[in-house]
Amino acid sequence: TSRLTTAIDAARAAGRFLIENLGKVRSVTDKDDGGKNLVTEIDRGSEAMIIAAVRSKFPGDDILAEESGKAGSGTSGYRWVIDPLDGTTNYTHAFPVFCVSIGIEHGGKIVAGVIYDPNLDELFSAESGGGTTLNGAPVRVSTVGTIRRSLLVTGFPYNISENPDRTIERFAKVLKTAQAVRRMGSAAIDLAYVACGRYEGFWEVGLAPWDVAAGMLLVTEAGGTVSDFGGGPCDIRGKAIAASNGVVHRELLDSISLP
Repeated sequence: TSRLTTAIDAARAAGRFLIENLGKVRSVTDKDDGGKNLVTEIDRGSEAMIIAAVRSKFPGDDILAEESGKAGSGTSGYRWVIDPLDGTTNYTHAFPVFCVSIGIEHGGKIVAGVIYDPNLDELFSAESGGGTTLNGAPVRVSTVGTIRRSLLVTGFPYNISENPDRTIERFAKVLKTAQAVRRMGSAAIDLAYVACGRYEGFWEVGLAPWDVAAGMLLVTEAGGTVSDFGGGPCDIRGKAIAASNGVVHRELLDSISLP
């Protein structure tokens, strides 16, 4: 079995687990004392399923997962970057925007990625050089050419009250330039939607590697552009990400730039 196939199977199984337990969250703990960054027993259960699937097929692979952190020393050179439930706050409110995200890294680059939204049964996947698919059919970024006609999406960091990186000012500025701006609460789905042409662009600060690992590959393999806010290269450990259909990228960066 290939790593991508294993990732797809694991994401689907974890997604089914999420749906089966929707509305049944018993214990929610805060990762911080503000009560905004939530983790549930469901996150942990989903993660355990995915890790077990990886371990059984590729015991030499390294794992970086949201809830358990770094697991195993790994000898194969491959690392799995796992978000077992992206959109935990949505999930705890039974708001149906959440997903499972799995990125596979080799030699410091993401070489495969899977994002599964069990609410719509949509499975996005990509492999380096192989393009991006949605439920097996190839998808591409949109062809909209201007920000004025673009539907954009963003997210706010958990510590938004501290307004890191002037997030609120950036948001206000883009509101005035784009056709519309959405904020759904799952960075992985945001990136998947840029990849398949539903959104023209996405930007956010303060994300973690597991939030963006799969999504960044989906976007680039679908013909889009991913960078930091200055237009420079962006890796999964970067603190700021901008993704777009490529056509509006320069304009997107101008829109989110502040004096």
